Amino acid sequence: MSHPTTDALRERATAALARCGATTAPDPTAAPSGATLTARTPLTGGTLGTLPVTTADEGAAALAAATRAFHAWRTVPAPRRGALVKRLGALIEAHQDDLADLVTLEAGKIRSEALGEVREMTDICDFAVGLSRQLHGRTIAGERPGHRLSETWHPLGVTGVITAFNFPVAVWSWNVALALVCGDPVVWKPSELTPLTALACTALLARATADTDAPDGLHHLLLGGPDLGTLLADDPRVALVSATGSVRMGRAVAPRVAARFGRSLLELGGNNAAVVAPSADLDLAVRGIVFAAAGTAGQRCTTLRRLIVHEDVADRLLPCLADAYRSLPVGDPFAEATLVGPLVHRGARDAMHEALAAARRDGGTLLAGGEACLTAEAPDAAYVRPALVRMDRQTAVVRTETFAPILYALTYRTLDEAVALNNEVPQGLSAAIFTRDQREAERFLAADGSDCGITNVNLGTSGAEVGGAFGGEKETGGGRESGSDAWRGYMRRATNTVNYSDALPLAQGVTFL
Repeated sequence: MSHPTTDALRERATAALARCGATTAPDPTAAPSGATLTARTPLTGGTLGTLPVTTADEGAAALAAATRAFHAWRTVPAPRRGALVKRLGALIEAHQDDLADLVTLEAGKIRSEALGEVREMTDICDFAVGLSRQLHGRTIAGERPGHRLSETWHPLGVTGVITAFNFPVAVWSWNVALALVCGDPVVWKPSELTPLTALACTALLARATADTDAPDGLHHLLLGGPDLGTLLADDPRVALVSATGSVRMGRAVAPRVAARFGRSLLELGGNNAAVVAPSADLDLAVRGIVFAAAGTAGQRCTTLRRLIVHEDVADRLLPCLADAYRSLPVGDPFAEATLVGPLVHRGARDAMHEALAAARRDGGTLLAGGEACLTAEAPDAAYVRPALVRMDRQTAVVRTETFAPILYALTYRTLDEAVALNNEVPQGLSAAIFTRDQREAERFLAADGSDCGITNVNLGTSGAEVGGAFGGEKETGGGRESGSDAWRGYMRRATNTVNYSDALPLAQGVTFL
């Protein structure tokens, strides 16, 4: 099968945007006046067109409009706010193929993963609609007679959302669905690498807003570079900044938000590990490991990057993994047989090769993969074969997240040693253990086991469901998005005391007048 051309991909992107109702589309022939943003596709490395960049004045105007919208939206009953998200979910479902096309075109995901990401959008909309009738406070047992003590939750304010290229639509939907039902308008700064998916999502939300007679100004899109992220971090009108990206980005955003006493929700790096115990079902482990390590070409924050295998099973497991790696079809992500698409750009490929060179210098042995491929068919793109490297210790390169499909394999003797290896890295997002020993599983899940925000048993480190809160600890940032009680991050808590008696007792038995 021939590799797609940039012209064909450009036509596909333009058609998908038009069906979603996007009024702004990339211009492949002439740059608009002023600063521009280039939309590219990792499938060929070619240019899909250029888009106008949001200016500082336009960004400030968006924040002002969002602030005005908040004053109206916060008084709308939450179930009516949920009606907007319900309509958004329906439009996303109706345009799932268009959105999946754009995800593949901009992020390089294979078709099933792109469709899965769009399905995640509809799932979180369903979750948020139900949540709109369950923003529960609580009644608390008070110490004073004739008094009622309670907690209530109220809309927080404008939410600034900064998203990364690798999940260009799902992470936006996590934030926008919860923020809207919680009463918060959203100002969105997507990755510069994925502006087209952002245009499509914005168009669908605008349609949902019109269809449900919701107020104008509930959502604003900022297209451009880091200066727009700085705008969201610095402006006191932004009550919450939800930022997904690298640790480096988080180090830049968090202090700026904290300096003005704003809230931040950070989803940053991951350097995730899976332990394979002696009792593990090795066939199951191979399937779980390969998807977690090679899926999305290793460009998930939950990608499996470290494999911690018991020494008794390493010599059986690692050859099976190497064989599986050699059989992975790499190529055009629109092709049905492809399992590994491209890296986002050649800089990512260079970083992968540098990491592999460092691993070799540290004594690592390359068991499979690592080489560039499709260089003749797509010379400007970055296709690579996922790499499996055996290491005898956890060196600096192993402790560093490289956003590419490299899996470092280490061995262990005792479960305590495996837990220590898992926890040794500065990131703390996701971890897994493959075992049929319940005691081992429970030990890994215990307080002195994995120190990650997500810990799985007998499945890989990626592929979370929307019902659970998503996020991690340490350099991962500590934030939680999506399910469970993550909605509380988008609201403010008020403690209320009502005196319905004729007396005025003070708390703790204090007497005054």
